[in-house]
Amino acid sequence: MTAKPAAGGGRWVEISPERLRGWLDGFYGRHQGADEDGLVLTGASNGDQATLHPPPGLDGATDVDTLLTGLATPPRIGLLLARKGAVAAGIADGTTITASKVERFHVHGRTAAGGWSQQRYARRRDNQADAVAGKAADIAERVLLPEAGGLAALVCGGDRGLLDAILEDRRLAPLAALRHPRLLEVAEPRLAVLEEAAVAARKVRIHLVP
Repeated sequence: MTAKPAAGGGRWVEISPERLRGWLDGFYGRHQGADEDGLVLTGASNGDQATLHPPPGLDGATDVDTLLTGLATPPRIGLLLARKGAVAAGIADGTTITASKVERFHVHGRTAAGGWSQQRYARRRDNQADAVAGKAADIAERVLLPEAGGLAALVCGGDRGLLDAILEDRRLAPLAALRHPRLLEVAEPRLAVLEEAAVAARKVRIHLVP
């Protein structure tokens, strides 16, 4: 279980599907029971609240029982991870990657020079970024697009701006329509990072107040 502060108060925790029942039992036990309103639990003893956010592909779950049932049969999702130096695309059945492609790119870093030279390098970096987005879109087309009809969601991770640029490609419109709002924090994409992303994407996010 991981936890971090939430904007506006409270904190976020992330729970693996296998541990959610135990976490719920603990919440009820700590609060002498709880009232359920859809996916919002309110502690009976002090009014603490826990709002459950289903993982990508299970957005139709509107109550705890439906969520637990859905978690027992993980949906098939697509993964697209991108940073300037690399991109990874994969299909995940549960935590198993069944198809994938990882590619690294060479991108020039910044230069300390000023004036004309700096502008020249900036234009080169912009051109390289466009080229990376295009090549990444090619990879997504090969790995993800043929499976789009069978995917419950597309989960992205890494550089939001680069991901936006990739999914602006008209070929990927069916994938863009499946994009989940959750953005995973990932290291530079490689196969191991893609496998870790498949695990992270299945976790249930819970907003706890206080």
